[in-house]
Amino acid sequence: MFEGISTQLLFGQVLLGLINGSFYAMLSMGLAIIFGLMSVVNFTHGAQYMLGAFVAWLLLSFLGLNYWWALILAPVIVALTGMVMERLLLRPLQGLDHLYGLLATYAVALIVEGLVRYKYGSTGLPYENPIPGGMNLGFMFLPYYRLWVVVFSLVTCLGTWYLIEYTKLGAYLRAANEKPQIVEAFGINVPKMMTLTYGFGVGLAGLSGVLAAPIYQVSPSMGSSLMIVVFAVVVIGGTGSIAGAAVTGYMLGVVEGLTKVFYPEAASVVIFLFMIVSLYLRPAGLFASKESV
Repeated sequence: MFEGISTQLLFGQVLLGLINGSFYAMLSMGLAIIFGLMSVVNFTHGAQYMLGAFVAWLLLSFLGLNYWWALILAPVIVALTGMVMERLLLRPLQGLDHLYGLLATYAVALIVEGLVRYKYGSTGLPYENPIPGGMNLGFMFLPYYRLWVVVFSLVTCLGTWYLIEYTKLGAYLRAANEKPQIVEAFGINVPKMMTLTYGFGVGLAGLSGVLAAPIYQVSPSMGSSLMIVVFAVVVIGGTGSIAGAAVTGYMLGVVEGLTKVFYPEAASVVIFLFMIVSLYLRPAGLFASKESV
């Protein structure tokens, strides 16, 4: 197709870009939900992603619960820990400058990562592939599990977007952030809704960690190494834009994959170059609402 570049290499990197984009999309969507509906910059998101993978590993190693059980239980467990954190740590900071929440969540991320590293070490822990094998498409080999991750991520992102934008629950969540007094007048417990919102966003991070466990080794640093990219994705898509976070995540994942083919030296910085250009041309983000631009 391109001189000196094999079709297998090209499509292989596109697949890798879609895999990375799936994680970028789900993680950035969780961040966008938390910031957009709660105005909290959640620096613990990477640690919560890592916890999802570790909980999946612990469920398999000590309780014998396989991947499919972990796919259900791990996000719930991570979400519950997040709800406790919101209630005890973030709620007292409500109404203060965003910097306080940022520093508090960053401190929690360092503590969680340090505790996991102290207990299990820095070496990655393997997790068994639940869907081995793949199909030969002629121009590339497509592993079944990686196909599952892309499809499941797409369904999750679409479902989350629909829930927030087009359901009564989503309307209440948006209104609770913008006009909490009016929502409370309807008898709705706004603090409880904020706790559930944070738990939901954190649960998406935990779910992403479970999906990542069979692909990447489960390690304490797996979240921290990813979060700087995810924050860039959120900025490019539009801070607080849920649809923007998902679309930008997939788009930049593919761009990053293609950059590895055509100009490998720039692969590690291409997303940040996009962020600089985006901030210059459209500071509020590519998918920000007209009111934000």
